[in-house]
Amino acid sequence: MAEEDDARIRILQSLRGKICEAKNLGPVSGPNRQRDLCTFCTISLDQEEVFRTKVFDKSVSPFYGEDFYFEIPRPFLCLSFYVYAKSVFQRDLPVGKVSIRKDDLCKYSGKEHWLSLQPVDPNSEVQGKVHLEMRLNEVITENGPAGQHLLVRIIECQGLPLISGQNCDPYATVSLVGPARSDQKKTKVKKKTSNPHFEETFFFEVTRSSSYSRKSNFQVEEEDIEKLEIKVDLWNNANLAQDVFLGETRVPVKVLRNDHIHKAWYLLQPKGNGSKSKSDDLGSLRLKLTYIEDTVLPSACYTPLCNLLLKSPDVKPISASAAHILGDICRERYEVVLPMVRLLLHHNRFVPFVSAVAALELDNTQEANTIFRGNSLATRCIDDMMKIVGKNYLTVTLKPVIDEICESYKTCEIDPIKLKEGDNVEVNKENLQGYVQKVFSSITQSSSSCPPLMCDVFRSLRHLACKRFSADPHVQYSAVSSFVFLRFFAVAVLSPHSFQLRSHHPEPEISRTLTLISKTIQTLGSWGSLSKKLSSFKETYMYDFFKSFQEDKCIEKVKKFLDEISSNVSKESSGLEDAVVLKEGEVHKRGQGKKRLGKKNFKKRWLRVTNRELSYHKHKGKEAICTINVKDIQAVEKLDESAFNRKNMFQVVHSEKILYVQAGNCVEASEWLEVLGQVTRCNEGRLTTFHPSNYTGGAWQCCKSQSNNAPGCKPCTTIMLASLQLDIDCDRETERIFSLLSSNNTKLQDMEDACASMAVYQGPQREQEEYSKFTIQEPKETFQTLKQLRNIMEELQRQHNIRNDTTAQYGSLDNPIVGKTS
Repeated sequence: MAEEDDARIRILQSLRGKICEAKNLGPVSGPNRQRDLCTFCTISLDQEEVFRTKVFDKSVSPFYGEDFYFEIPRPFLCLSFYVYAKSVFQRDLPVGKVSIRKDDLCKYSGKEHWLSLQPVDPNSEVQGKVHLEMRLNEVITENGPAGQHLLVRIIECQGLPLISGQNCDPYATVSLVGPARSDQKKTKVKKKTSNPHFEETFFFEVTRSSSYSRKSNFQVEEEDIEKLEIKVDLWNNANLAQDVFLGETRVPVKVLRNDHIHKAWYLLQPKGNGSKSKSDDLGSLRLKLTYIEDTVLPSACYTPLCNLLLKSPDVKPISASAAHILGDICRERYEVVLPMVRLLLHHNRFVPFVSAVAALELDNTQEANTIFRGNSLATRCIDDMMKIVGKNYLTVTLKPVIDEICESYKTCEIDPIKLKEGDNVEVNKENLQGYVQKVFSSITQSSSSCPPLMCDVFRSLRHLACKRFSADPHVQYSAVSSFVFLRFFAVAVLSPHSFQLRSHHPEPEISRTLTLISKTIQTLGSWGSLSKKLSSFKETYMYDFFKSFQEDKCIEKVKKFLDEISSNVSKESSGLEDAVVLKEGEVHKRGQGKKRLGKKNFKKRWLRVTNRELSYHKHKGKEAICTINVKDIQAVEKLDESAFNRKNMFQVVHSEKILYVQAGNCVEASEWLEVLGQVTRCNEGRLTTFHPSNYTGGAWQCCKSQSNNAPGCKPCTTIMLASLQLDIDCDRETERIFSLLSSNNTKLQDMEDACASMAVYQGPQREQEEYSKFTIQEPKETFQTLKQLRNIMEELQRQHNIRNDTTAQYGSLDNPIVGKTS
């Protein structure tokens, strides 16, 4: 049973951060390159690119401002950021790179750092592992000892890099090197694979006994074995071009014992340990990184903590609940709220919890015009909820008009100080008014698309605000508008890339336009007397611009919209009734071979999946070449690399033919599998088994079954039954909460001491000043919850310790040897 439990342990990794800016970028090859330097930045896991910024024009100190987040679906050793100079007529030229080993990522987590760019040397760009077997034998003949022979067996490699986006054609050279010799032998070339199986053995004569001779002119001198080493180089066979170095490892012969087999995995190293010479100053890159690695245990381990958190909405007072305590002790850490919100959403416990914490906040709010304006537990919970639940709502409501703004490039500057020569302020004002009207209309006419859960929260906030400030007729609206306008729509307009409405940060001029629109929308949506709101503008030009909107009965439109999204009328319509694009992007698709003479080769296609259909197109925006109803999809699974000698492939099995797709990288492949798996998880015709390889040469290459209709030979992936919008891994979220609680163990103890002191000490509450950072209404109730938390945490830590006792053996696939380098 323990083995089954261990088999379900998952190591889950994610990376979040921002590529902020670069400064003083150094020269790249070519005359006068620095003068017209157009650059972009990429992120690579080892040597596989997984993210790319847009190109920044003509600056040696570009501001990229690109946020990124992705799940890391495979093991990796190094995270690298490359700056490239864009070239029109030749390959993009590397300016420099920042490489951080996985083990060092914790040093940079959560804070911004300026990091110096290092040179990009082709001989240092290596990745992967090689599996070797070596033995040093004493050779005995009829005449006695004949010396020592070395056996080197190249078994296989794993994780070799892609070359120009495709699998390489690798081969290995094996050398015995020393002061007086360099004997080299070579394996066969393996075609189109990053995980080649060589299974080739080579023999080298190391020493020869002085008493041994044979009829040959060939002489082998005695050589000190301490000076000999085995050198294994991996290369990509480039046919007519120069072969590309993939990595090397060196093993001293002295580590081998006579008649003892040494078999181990070795990490490939740069040639000559990389470039050691002092390089020119290439500039620096400002990065903000948060790397998270969660060891997720079997579900049963998390049941006690999960149940305690889910009981939170029923605890009186709410400040004594486990969820509130978590938010209280980690109030300065923004990321702490998200896993709790996701957990409560998944179990339909979010609305009662947020209603209780909102009521607590309102009790401490003295003036109606400051309602929900701070960065409290209630506002942070609702912010995260809207980002999760309202993602598709934003897409339906804002994406069309945001795309128009970003792609039309109309000038909208109305600040006289920032106007450029030739700009007409009246034309700019007209352009801006047009955009504001479109955004405002899109929002105020979108109530039928507002997710029901958001409406439930808004209804509760409205009721609580009316109860707390019954004399203020406007507070029922400001309680809702402070979230839906100020914290949702206005923020999404300001930073569309942060809400996945645009793939990249907008150009500076477009960003300025969005800022002006956001400020106007924010003021239009702020419920109250709009004449008073005009005084909130510090800028005269914004005051003059905004006055024109009062005549359009904006107040009535805002009021009607807020009534509709927070009324007691049950809404049946939601954004999911419309076709919502869940993911789209460029892939390589294998030809279906529908025509008799059609070739089954790979072509670039634009793949698009909505909640209704999967389609592919020749280019983005073109008519669909093929459309597949998602209800007809029977399975979505990974494909073995050996099927087509290509990485990052997956297959979509449907009623007609299997669709074979190659994603751009491992992150993209994982995201496609996740989205397609979720949207098809409830299909009636889902398969239970699948073929992990392809059917060719009259047989399935995985199981060798000759029938094209043979049932699959491998069980299909089990898809978690979560809602399409709320794809939540509860075990992982609970593990995140456990990690956050553990890292704040000292504060938990402080809060426990405060409760004990307040419950026992009957005099003046001087201690309350010391513990004022905690919200403690009922010390005894809070103390009991803290004790429960501590007991549950101790047991969870014990479960982690049990599973962490065993570490991978040095030299195994999971813990390869870092070989000697020259």
